[in-house]
Amino acid sequence: MNAIVQDFIQSIALGQTEIYNEFSLQHEFGIHLRKHLPKMKVRFERNVSSLFATTSQFKKKEIDICICSQNGAQKHSAFELKFPRNGQHPEQMFSFCKDIAFLEQLKQAGFLNTYFLAFVDDRLFYEGAAKGIYAPFRGSHPLTGTIQKPTGKKDDFVIISGCYTINWEPVRNGLKYALVETQEQPTP
Repeated sequence: MNAIVQDFIQSIALGQTEIYNEFSLQHEFGIHLRKHLPKMKVRFERNVSSLFATTSQFKKKEIDICICSQNGAQKHSAFELKFPRNGQHPEQMFSFCKDIAFLEQLKQAGFLNTYFLAFVDDRLFYEGAAKGIYAPFRGSHPLTGTIQKPTGKKDDFVIISGCYTINWEPVRNGLKYALVETQEQPTP
């Protein structure tokens, strides 16, 4: 799966694929996946209730892109995608964390592979002071543990069970991406 993802990123780098917002990212990536996985079902915005009998444990209810066998028995891969376009850096970073926690839950529930893929063209996602919510995304700390909502009432939090390093890699013309493959966590 990593090779397919890297091929998609390369197609953007070469100007063969254009992405300009999160919807275009989801659409173009889904087309790319269908081209490379013709024997699998590639589904968009799939509700977890269509895949699992019990859903109360999930942090979110819909998977951006999920890939399953034709009969639905094998849950091959799940992707959460982000391409923030309107600043809101701390809120978006918290949303990144929620997606990663959700992917850990999907992995624990039976998906073979789970990935978070973000594209940004705003340097404030990867440069600047590295404190609080910014630290894991600006390279000074791994993403792990309890992450509290950074703005507003600060009444929400997520728990990242794994330990992830966020690496922003250049694509083209100031666009960068980060890819995180989540790991299955041991049951407590």
